[in-house]
Amino acid sequence: MDTEHGTVRSRAGAWLRSPTNQVDLLQTAKAAVATMVAWALAEMVLELQQAFLAPWMALLTVHATVYRTFWRGTQTVLAVGTGILVSFVVVQAFGTTVLSFGLALVVGLVLARAKLYRDEGMTIATTVVFIITVGYDSSTEQTIDLLPDRLLATAIGVLVALIVNATVFPPLNDRSAQQQIDAIDRRLGRLLGDMATQLRQHSEEQEEDDWIERTRDLSADVDHAWSLVRTARESGSWNPRRRRHPGDELESYPQVLERLEEGVSYVRSIARLVRESDRDAQTWEPMFLERYTDLLAEAGRRVAEPEPELAALREHLQDLGNDLSTEDLSGKLWPLYGALLANLQMIVDVVDDVATARPVRT
Repeated sequence: MDTEHGTVRSRAGAWLRSPTNQVDLLQTAKAAVATMVAWALAEMVLELQQAFLAPWMALLTVHATVYRTFWRGTQTVLAVGTGILVSFVVVQAFGTTVLSFGLALVVGLVLARAKLYRDEGMTIATTVVFIITVGYDSSTEQTIDLLPDRLLATAIGVLVALIVNATVFPPLNDRSAQQQIDAIDRRLGRLLGDMATQLRQHSEEQEEDDWIERTRDLSADVDHAWSLVRTARESGSWNPRRRRHPGDELESYPQVLERLEEGVSYVRSIARLVRESDRDAQTWEPMFLERYTDLLAEAGRRVAEPEPELAALREHLQDLGNDLSTEDLSGKLWPLYGALLANLQMIVDVVDDVATARPVRT
C-alpha cells in the first residue's frame, strides 16, 4: 500500500512539475479570478441590469498568451456587439417569438463566417441565444435602455480579463517548448539504442514495424513541439516578463526541430531497410553488423544526451565505410550497407547540429 501511495505521489509530483501543466493551472486560476472580478464590478459596483455578460466575456477572453487575449478579446467585443445589435433589430422588428429567435440565430450564424470575426464568429450566435432567451423584456423602451448596459458589461469583462492576464504572471511558454524538445531527443535516442540491441540479437521476430510506428509517434511529437514553439513566440509579444526573461534560446528551436524532423526520417529509413533485408532473407556480415550496431547505439546515446564532440564517431563511421570497400561483398549487400551508412551519417550530422545549436538541457 505504501508503495502504491508513493507511486501516486511521484506521478502527481511529476505532473505538477510539468511546465505545460503549471501554465494550464495558472491560466485556469486567472480565468476564475477575472470572471469573479468582472461579475463583481458589473453586478455589485455598477449594478448593471445584465451583469452576466461581464463574467461570461471574461471567461471567454483569458487565453494562453497576452497577445491572443488582446486580439481575441477585440474580436469577442465585436462579435458580442454584433450579436446584441442583431438581437435588438430582430426583436424590435418582429417581437420575441420562436420565429424571430430562429431568424436572429440564422443571421448570427451567417455573420459568423465573416473574416472580420475570425475565431470568435460563433460568439455572435451564442450572444443571440443568451440575449433573446434571457435578456429581453416585452417593453420596447426598456429593451432600448438595456443596450448600453449590455455593451458596457461586455467591455468590462474583456478589459478585466486583459488586465489580469497581462499583470498576474503573464505566461511565457518557453519551458514547455524546451521540455517537449528534450522529450523528443530522449525518445529518438532510446529508439536508436533499442534498434541496435535487437539487431545484435538477430532474432527471427524483428520489430521493424514497431520501430516505424515509433517514428510516426515521434513525428507527431515534433508537430506538437512546433505548436509549442509558435505559442512560446506569441507569448513574448506584449508580455512585460519578456524583459526579465529574454528567451534568446527560443530563436534556435525552429532550427533544432527541423533537424529533428530530418533525424526521425533517417531513423525510419534505417528501419525500413532492415525490414526489407529480413524479407529478402539477407544475412549480414558479422564484421559489419557488430561495428554498425555499436555506432548506431552510440549515435542514440548522443541524441539522447547531445554532446558537441563527434569527431571520434565520424571517424569510426568513415573507417567502417573504408573497410567495407575492400571486402568481397555480394551485389545485394552493397546497396543495403551503403544506404545504412548514409542514413547513419545523416543522423550523426543531426546530432552535431542539435548538440551545438541549443543551450536547452543543463
